[in-house]
Amino acid sequence: MRDLIIAIEAHSSKSYHLGFGKSITRSNLAKANETRNCKIFEDYAFVLIDLARKKLNNDLFEIKGKIYAFDSTTIDLCLNIFWWATFRKTKAAIKIHTLYDIVTQIPAFLHITDASVHDVNAMDSIPYEIGAYYIFDRGSVIQLKI
Repeated sequence: MRDLIIAIEAHSSKSYHLGFGKSITRSNLAKANETRNCKIFEDYAFVLIDLARKKLNNDLFEIKGKIYAFDSTTIDLCLNIFWWATFRKTKAAIKIHTLYDIVTQIPAFLHITDASVHDVNAMDSIPYEIGAYYIFDRGSVIQLKI
């Protein structure tokens, strides 16, 4: 948030026109973020991802149809601060399941879950496309066969 405040202060002459008033502080920004619905950031991220994918689309692969890779990563968090993200008794974490567009090299879909959620369970959230190819790691394929 400090970086955001610095950027806003660099353009302080425009802040009034953006609706910030005369000045903005970290505490005021933090209070506003507590009540703000995070869905607006998710929607905006998907708009930006879609724009970037369209700009970087190329014909490197001769396979007709889109090609996606699906995998996840666990992000460790401090349990004292992120108490809601309990992963183990002394550890907090979340998991980001990512559907990666191989051609544009940009994520096409992100799904954030508890760290204990397996990729197989997150696969239900993927917006599958007809005619597209999906690459999963071996652990997911084995789980799918069971």
